[in-house]
Amino acid sequence: MSTSTSLRSATLRLGSFRLWLVVLAAVVALVVVTAPSTSSNTQRVSHLESLVKCPSCQDLSVAQSTSSSALAVRHEIVTLVAAGDSDSQILTTIEDAYGPTILLSPSTAGLGTVCGCSPRAVFVGLGTTVVVLRRRR
Repeated sequence: MSTSTSLRSATLRLGSFRLWLVVLAAVVALVVVTAPSTSSNTQRVSHLESLVKCPSCQDLSVAQSTSSSALAVRHEIVTLVAAGDSDSQILTTIEDAYGPTILLSPSTAGLGTVCGCSPRAVFVGLGTTVVVLRRRR
């Protein structure tokens, strides 16, 4: 019986190990898919323009708008990209100049961080719960 029990225990550990490998592979795949790739300045400008809301429009990005305020923000983005600023520095500069509502996506500080991390935390929590419940069987 002790051999049967130790074999069952080893099988459970192996199953748990495989589950952790699957979870790890999923997390790595998620990071690789969502990680920004290196891109040309034109692609960076286009991406940044899609993240910034037109100051005088409602629910349009500066990339979609042709208003003079959107053109001014576009020019500022082009200038900052040419100066070598990072994407986060550019978004912070624009957010400081126009206020927190200028960004179409959540801010990278304060509550925006919590909102951005919440889905990942739920994913990790669910994975942990599955592992714990499987071990109890």
